[in-house]
Amino acid sequence: MFNEEKPKQKMGFTIIKNDPTDGHKGFGIGSLTLENVSPVIIDVEEQTAIVDIGAMHAKSDVERGIKFTVNREDSAGGKGYWLVWVTIDYKEDGPYYAGVTACEMVVNREKRRGYKILADHVNKMDKSMKRNIIVDHMDDVSKKVLTDFLQQHNSELWQRSDEKLRNDLA
Repeated sequence: MFNEEKPKQKMGFTIIKNDPTDGHKGFGIGSLTLENVSPVIIDVEEQTAIVDIGAMHAKSDVERGIKFTVNREDSAGGKGYWLVWVTIDYKEDGPYYAGVTACEMVVNREKRRGYKILADHVNKMDKSMKRNIIVDHMDDVSKKVLTDFLQQHNSELWQRSDEKLRNDLA
């Protein structure tokens, strides 16, 4: 008979649901968890913010059916959006907004074209997970929309958050 060798399993990206150090000291130690990261999409024109989990895999309602390029001209006349990665962490007095980073997107539905830099989206998600605040490059109107959204979502999380977040969004 044939001596079939099973192909080596490739190690993909692992989403760890619980604390990776909970109970064992092997695989997953030091891994970051996506469990506490949420993508918030801000519609600049409509001045609205919503959580769209599909954005975790670049499949948010805004992104569906759009071919994205890194060339702004492809999406000229399109609508502006911010994809904001919000990471919640816990400290002694409770949960807080630990990492908040924003990435730009432009979508032209008519042309079915969009502008975004995927590497920037991935890097900003990583920076949010590492508890960074990067929102100072956002326009003032969008900063206000994000501020209102975070406060209305949970005012206690907002109050416990680093002053840098409140200052950068002011």
